[in-house]
This record gives sequence, structure tokens and C-alpha cells, in this order.
Amino acid sequence: MNAIEKITSWAEEGKQLSPPDWEQLPTIPLYVDQVLLYLRDTLRFFERDEDDVLLTNSMINNYVKNGVLPHPEKKKYNRAHLAELVTICMLKQVLAIQDIRTLLRSEGLTEEMYGSFLAAHTGAVRETCAALAESCANGEDLRRAALRLAAEANAKRAAAERILKELGEEEQRGSAAP
Repeated sequence: MNAIEKITSWAEEGKQLSPPDWEQLPTIPLYVDQVLLYLRDTLRFFERDEDDVLLTNSMINNYVKNGVLPHPEKKKYNRAHLAELVTICMLKQVLAIQDIRTLLRSEGLTEEMYGSFLAAHTGAVRETCAALAESCANGEDLRRAALRLAAEANAKRAAAERILKELGEEEQRGSAAP
């Protein structure tokens, strides 16, 4: 299979992508090893290759230590933790951890906010994959397609970072007020 065939296959898979919504997340609390297995399977589409790992035990510990993720309850992670970890894994590809903390910690990741994130993320992935599959079918140069996608991602990352910078500063000013 050549590069165009592999990319087309990946894009076709992405057009059908449906990460778990809140109700599809496990209802019983999981130990960290179970969380890692569950999320590895759930997020495998976003790994660069089979050797890439989006989440490790050390990463989870650091997220908890740095206030990005709430502490587990009796060493177990519940549905809300899993939703936050799915979100963190997706966002850490484009945002600094401090920005993710600003985004998630003000009120925590609610079921509604997770749903909004999933809808936006899934829509963006499907739209991107549909356009990529079409580009491959039309014979577009893959390097040009990658350059275009990277430029679009960079512009959107910069906008999100600016918003989160301003929100973070506003929250700091609010907490410093007498």
C-alpha cells in the first residue's frame, strides 16, 4: 500500500470516527492500568503510529499533581476523569498544559462541556478527513495538503491560545481582588 492509499484509508476511518460520548464512557471506576488500556483503544486513531503513546501513567500523575486533572477517588478514575483525559489527550496536541488547565479548571469539565468539545472535535475531524480523502482522490500533492493543514491548525491554535491567555489573566486578577 502506498502513501496515498494509506492516507485515504486513514481519512475514510476518520470520516466515521465517533469518540465515546458521556453515556458511553465506563460507569464503573477504573484503576490507572485499566484507564490506559481503555484510552489507548479509544484514541488509537490519533496516534502517529503503533509506537506512539498518547497517555502514560506518569502523564496522568503529572496532570493530577499540576491541577489539570482532579485526584482519583481511592486510586480509581470515574467517568468525569475519563472525559477529562480524552479531552486532555486531544488538546495537548495543540495547547500547552497550562492552557488546558485554564480551560478545564475554572468550573471543571461538565457533561455539557464535554459534549460540546466532542461535537466540535468530531465535526472538525470528519470535515478534515473528508477534505483529505477528496484531495487524495483528486491527486493533490500530499506535501501541499500537509502544509495547508498545518497552516490551518497553527492559525486556530494561536487563536485558542490568545483566548486562554486572556481568560487566565482575568481569572488571576479576579482571585487577586480583595
